[in-house]
Amino acid sequence: MGPAKVTKEHGLDIGPHPHTGLQTVTYLINGEALHHDSLGTEQLITPGQLNLMSAGLGVSHSEEATGQYDGTLQGIQLWIAQPDATRRDEPSFEHHGELPRIQLGDTVATVLLGEILGVASPARHDTALVGLDLDITTRATLPLREDFEYALIVLEGSLTINGEPLAPGELGYLNKGDDQIDLDADSRTRAILLGGVPFEGEILMWWNFVARTRDEIEEAFDSWHEDDGRFGTVASQLERITTPGPFWREPPQR
Repeated sequence: MGPAKVTKEHGLDIGPHPHTGLQTVTYLINGEALHHDSLGTEQLITPGQLNLMSAGLGVSHSEEATGQYDGTLQGIQLWIAQPDATRRDEPSFEHHGELPRIQLGDTVATVLLGEILGVASPARHDTALVGLDLDITTRATLPLREDFEYALIVLEGSLTINGEPLAPGELGYLNKGDDQIDLDADSRTRAILLGGVPFEGEILMWWNFVARTRDEIEEAFDSWHEDDGRFGTVASQLERITTPGPFWREPPQR
């Protein structure tokens, strides 16, 4: 997200919209944003803090200007597919005002999710995974789990990973099997490391829904379109977001 200029009246400005079967993880580097959801949550998030919303069977939320912040907004929002064990649960929300940090040479790693070297995030996770915010001065060597897939996202600066350059706007994928990674930065760099055990089986995603079958996605879309109560109500002044139906459906008859 960003970096982008926001005002007290206009920020992310994402009106109420639905989710199923996933966790949204919002983490800011700069700025402020306001979260509203159908659970009745109203939560301000500022740099270094983390919001985690577990959708389960269905939740809706908005992301808005705070009414008090004017400046640069920058961060990242991750969508984490929930496993079968939790993806049909009732929705929930949690906010973490402080996250643990670990020093790795001249790199500071903030543990967003999961754990590294025995330092664990307080945030919920439904599968084995890790998320780190890396503040790299010149070089970092990170331990890896050999059963995880990993990816790196550069927010500011640039990295060389095992000889390959990685710039903002690109995602560097690391396959399973390595036990460490060497990162080199020409200047101070901010990057996100993500990792986790690969899912078994196919996951489907369409619009804001994560599911296993098209039928599940169609049921969720119909519930939102018909406003049948499944996704609740969000206390927001922003317009409720709608979209045409799934692309595989026959167009309506006229």
